[in-house]
Amino acid sequence: MEECSWSFLQGFLIGQLSVIIMICAFIKYFIFSDPSTDPKPRKSASRKNKTLHKKKSTVLRNPPPLTTATILSKTYYNVHSHQPESLDWFNVLIAQAIAQFRDDARTDGAILDSLNKVINGPNKPDFLDTIKITEISLGEDFPIFSNCRITPSSEEPGKLQAKMDIDLSDVITLGVETRLLLNYPKPLVAVLPVGLSVSILRFSGTLSISFIPSQENTSNSTTLTFSLLDDYRLELSVRSLVGSRSRLQDVPKIAQLIESRIHAWIDERVVEPKFQQIVLPSLWPRKKTTREHVPDTSTDSDSVDKGSYREGDGSMRSSGNAGFGSHRSNSMRQRRPPLMATMHHHDSYPAP
Repeated sequence: MEECSWSFLQGFLIGQLSVIIMICAFIKYFIFSDPSTDPKPRKSASRKNKTLHKKKSTVLRNPPPLTTATILSKTYYNVHSHQPESLDWFNVLIAQAIAQFRDDARTDGAILDSLNKVINGPNKPDFLDTIKITEISLGEDFPIFSNCRITPSSEEPGKLQAKMDIDLSDVITLGVETRLLLNYPKPLVAVLPVGLSVSILRFSGTLSISFIPSQENTSNSTTLTFSLLDDYRLELSVRSLVGSRSRLQDVPKIAQLIESRIHAWIDERVVEPKFQQIVLPSLWPRKKTTREHVPDTSTDSDSVDKGSYREGDGSMRSSGNAGFGSHRSNSMRQRRPPLMATMHHHDSYPAP
């Protein structure tokens, strides 16, 4: 009986010891093992890296080429039955951009300085004296785009283009004064004062826009192209004043010459088959182009009376004064007369 109990105790102890040894070996070699000391895990790691590289090469495969028909079918656009769009949302965005441009141009006389540098630059003819700008008006209205439709390109088969009608009714004016110099047979033989004012009253036409992918142009970037159809309409108002004592006002030949030069300038640049190109920036999200909206830190009416503490400068700033200053600046902006209101249409130009 004692021999049976002793053999049972030996088996039980041996079994428990073997379980403990197996648990210790599992913890040591499978949980706390160092892969740098074992050559076998190196081979497995290298195999895993190779498989990962293979997977990356298969993921970054080139997509199948997209045709015009494929793009139209994926966007559910039928060029034959789709109704033209009004582009009301686009008109609002363009109006905001033009309003900001006009505001920036009026700041510190920026547009006046820029125009003076351009018209009095090195390309100015020798028979013209210094050109003085007497009148500038950037207008008050905005262009209206409408009737937008997608059509296949007539110049490049397989391409798509967007055509939209544009209409602008405004008064955009540039007035200058100068003198015509006659330098033959000797310098300054005669001097003829000239005053000109050119106003754009109406412009309407059809604008064509298309994209050129980076694989198809030399700039290696997506390019936006735009042009005008040859049936555009441009209405101008040209006022002229020639002479010092006996003045000739609104000479028809001068008006015809200026109108023909403006039409030729447009035809040589943007009228089909000529077009303009704009290289588009990369639209891929980047860290350096990331911005964040600053939350409004304005408080309630109680803090306006007590004042607010501004972090970083260790000073107290009165919220009431800040509010009064902003209100005063807004009121001054509202009372400022628009540029068109201050523009005077002179019947004659003063002699220089």
